[in-house]
Amino acid sequence: MINSYALEELNRETTFGGAGIEADDREIPLIDMSNFEQRREEISEQLWQAATQIGFFQLTNHGISEQEIASAFGEAKRFFELPEATKAQFPRPKGVNAGWESRSQIRPSTGTKDQKESFQITRYHMENLWPSRELLPFFQANTEYFEQRCWQLGMKVLSCFADKLGFDRDFFSKAHDPQNSDYQSTLRLLHYFPTQGVTEQGNVWRAGAHTDFDCLTLLFQHPGHGGLQVCPGKEAESKRWTNIPPLANVVTCNIGDMLMRWSDDKLVSNLHRVRQPKIDEYCGSRHSVAFFCQANKSQIIQGPEKRYEPISAEDFLNQRIQANFMDKER
Repeated sequence: MINSYALEELNRETTFGGAGIEADDREIPLIDMSNFEQRREEISEQLWQAATQIGFFQLTNHGISEQEIASAFGEAKRFFELPEATKAQFPRPKGVNAGWESRSQIRPSTGTKDQKESFQITRYHMENLWPSRELLPFFQANTEYFEQRCWQLGMKVLSCFADKLGFDRDFFSKAHDPQNSDYQSTLRLLHYFPTQGVTEQGNVWRAGAHTDFDCLTLLFQHPGHGGLQVCPGKEAESKRWTNIPPLANVVTCNIGDMLMRWSDDKLVSNLHRVRQPKIDEYCGSRHSVAFFCQANKSQIIQGPEKRYEPISAEDFLNQRIQANFMDKER
């Protein structure tokens, strides 16, 4: 039975559960962020073209150092290597993007559980969810620092979109203000479980096809840990999927549903997924770190053309979280 969802963004996902066609004839735009203030106009144009045409792009010279990225991956690895019973002491509260979960995210596209575990860090929602200093001495300090660095980069990118959309340059920074208690941007540490490898992709996915809930996602991939694919909207009918290369010290970005709605569909939120590795590929654990720029709860989402009815960021995210974590097997 196919579920019906309140948001159009969710209903779109329900039609993308199959394997589709893998195609490597598309290049993912690689955008150099160096000398940002001097090159702002040029960079803004490149970001706009990438965001309106494919919805995915990768950033180089973005300002987050190799050491900072390695530290974040190191903390994630140490956490996920903890015994299951220990990780279970920090469970994700119902309806909140914080804490640990394992095989609990169910995509509308597949109806099956993603083969992964994750630890969500959302400021103001972390009470009783931090591992102790005795358990992981630097985990909280290092991940909170990395969250701040991601926020800074995310707001830099969003300021370019604000310029293009006719908003004040600091519009999105104010909408994602970390000093407000309704701040809900999230750092997510991800571990996809090792597999024996497959000859043909079945109905079990490391992460089923989905669009992101947020305005902008920043993703840090571990080199050699492939499987991430994107299907641009204009190719949705043919279900053509393009591999996203897992490059070292490169930030992979994609537009989320929240920003697509906010831009009156000018900026494109596209479906992506993480497929199972094939038998001739690396089949061990896959690690990644993601940061989701999600507007503060009280922020009203509506574009200048008012194509959609206004909705608070809190209500928007709640609908998405409930749909993605509900157990369809019951």
